[in-house]
Amino acid sequence: MSEPEKVFVHSPYVPYDPGVALYDTEGWNGGGDAEAWEYTGWRDEVMSWKESCYIHGHLNPSPTYVLRGPDALRFLTDFCVNSFARFPIGSSKHAIMCNEQGNIMVHGMLLRLGDEEFISYWLSPWLPYLLMKHGEGYDVQGEDLTGQVFLFQIAGPRSLEVLEAASGDNLHDIRFLRHRPSTVDGRDVNVIRIGMAGTLAYELHGALEDALPVYRKVLEAGEAYGIKRLGIRAYMLNHTEDGFPQSYYHFPVAWWQDEEFLGFMKQFGGLAQIGMRLRGSVGDDLESRYRTPVELGWEHMVKFDHDFPGRAALEPEVANPSRRQVTLVWDSDDVVDVYRSQFEPGEAYMPMDHPNHFGFEAGDAEHHLTLYADHVLNADGDVVGQSSGRAQSWYYREMLSLATIDTAYAELGTEVFVLWGEPGTRQKKIRAVVSRFPYLNENRNEDVDVDTIPVAGAAPA
Repeated sequence: MSEPEKVFVHSPYVPYDPGVALYDTEGWNGGGDAEAWEYTGWRDEVMSWKESCYIHGHLNPSPTYVLRGPDALRFLTDFCVNSFARFPIGSSKHAIMCNEQGNIMVHGMLLRLGDEEFISYWLSPWLPYLLMKHGEGYDVQGEDLTGQVFLFQIAGPRSLEVLEAASGDNLHDIRFLRHRPSTVDGRDVNVIRIGMAGTLAYELHGALEDALPVYRKVLEAGEAYGIKRLGIRAYMLNHTEDGFPQSYYHFPVAWWQDEEFLGFMKQFGGLAQIGMRLRGSVGDDLESRYRTPVELGWEHMVKFDHDFPGRAALEPEVANPSRRQVTLVWDSDDVVDVYRSQFEPGEAYMPMDHPNHFGFEAGDAEHHLTLYADHVLNADGDVVGQSSGRAQSWYYREMLSLATIDTAYAELGTEVFVLWGEPGTRQKKIRAVVSRFPYLNENRNEDVDVDTIPVAGAAPA
């Protein structure tokens, strides 16, 4: 008896384009719907956040969870490493939650919508788990909005002009990490000045039923500004360039250190059911891949004005870090040698078939999430760190990665080696140089003075 035919539905968030040659139907966001692998080619798409702008909709459905109630802020304070001593309505934070070992269990964006209302993105499922386990002592309620709302990213130097043209609203007043309501195509949206591209960027949030018309309106308004649609293949390249380490790509969250949480996860679908394939020269050593906020360069967000899980582990680490986050620039000749081996007799090096390694791979019937990590070695061959998020930067014309590395080797210009290849296979020590973090350090979102950008599309006074 033959297997039943499996039918995949296209994403309800992004319009279907018959011109797209390849759709990813086992997507990292849980699978089941078709996401464009690329639209105009990854090289064309990645230039958008330097030269024009892009619209990206393949983060949908993002885990979205709302907290409401008089004790909502107290609850967040008790479980985040961040300080909420100053968190006015209309602001947002990159929120981080750790376990007692100081390892990151989840991180994402947290927006304050009102005195007693907060909406989070990518803090679930850890946040509802904490609420189930500890919520009895708090006057707080949670609501899961995943799949009921959309999130679009519009990023690049022309992004503000595109959004103003699409909305007819003057959005210059939205400062970095701030948000406020607006409309696009007559539909309510929340506009947030935030993004993973490093350059000027915004997000649009709204109700699921408005997703397609809002997307189409932004795309139409952006034509005059050279807007590009960003596919899955190019998306994670900006995280490495921008110096924003991302879970599920640069490092795994430490869920496997909490057996009770893994039991709780059985009631979830999507990401909760996805196992991991551990690849790269680090091999199957999962524990060494976990990260603390300090190891990712986020120590400035860890505040000791309150108690939180992991405080005891993080206090000495913040005071005296043993490892730092850096960008590695790989030696081009060594990278070319990896490619050259594919055309020579004998065992080839592990290939670099894509500009980056992201998500899922062919030949895995269980559709596990694949995470790559490579040992970083010193001149004596000692392991001094881990490299992840390999990314071919078309803008810089370099192979880059992020690395958590011993502080003794974290100085700019230090020469190290990335050990390329799986254990038990032919391996190559690729020369690399410790470089600036973040690598993209010009015209960053937080530094852009939007007052120098002309208002586009605003109604006359």
